[in-house]
Amino acid sequence: MTATQTPRAPRAPRATRSAVAGAVALLLTAALSVPAAHADPPGMTEDSSPPVRIDANDPDLRMVQGAKLAPSKVLNIKSIVETDDGSERRQDTNDNVTFSLQAEVLFGKDSAELTPDALSRIGTIAAEIKKQNATSLRVFGFTDNLGSASHGLVLSRKRANAVQQELAKDLGSSVSFQIRGYGEQYPIADNSTEEGRKKNRRVEVSFPRAGS
Repeated sequence: MTATQTPRAPRAPRATRSAVAGAVALLLTAALSVPAAHADPPGMTEDSSPPVRIDANDPDLRMVQGAKLAPSKVLNIKSIVETDDGSERRQDTNDNVTFSLQAEVLFGKDSAELTPDALSRIGTIAAEIKKQNATSLRVFGFTDNLGSASHGLVLSRKRANAVQQELAKDLGSSVSFQIRGYGEQYPIADNSTEEGRKKNRRVEVSFPRAGS
């Protein structure tokens, strides 16, 4: 060895190198032979945890002695029937019946005077009111959002009054009325289209169902 040569580390004995290689091969074999069942389920992350198991026989889940389940009850069922042209709509729930008539089939443009066609439609509603033995009615008028809000309020109230007066002719004085004009409030369709505005221009008559 000369003065300028760097000393080399002694080489490991051949037997030692063989032992290290064998250990590495053993570890690789063990890693590849891990059963697939140990892998995380799809969607699971390292921070995820499985859902908590619930013991159906846990006494804490049982009802208090003497307690009873309340009888089953249908909370509400809504049925809606509409004419093909959408001019008339009937909605039934457990408690109420609501008729909605578009203004075009009841009145002329910007008018609160009933048309001849309106009289037969209101007569049909009066017949259903008698059938349900209703004595308390709500008659609400609505408009679209064209024109001033104050004009819409006045017009919707006048139209509600016109329908109420026609109903009173058939039903007599034994029925009480609640009359409101809401103008452009409470739209049921998009006021940005004529089709939507047409649906919003309406008069609604609602009353309790028999037995409710």
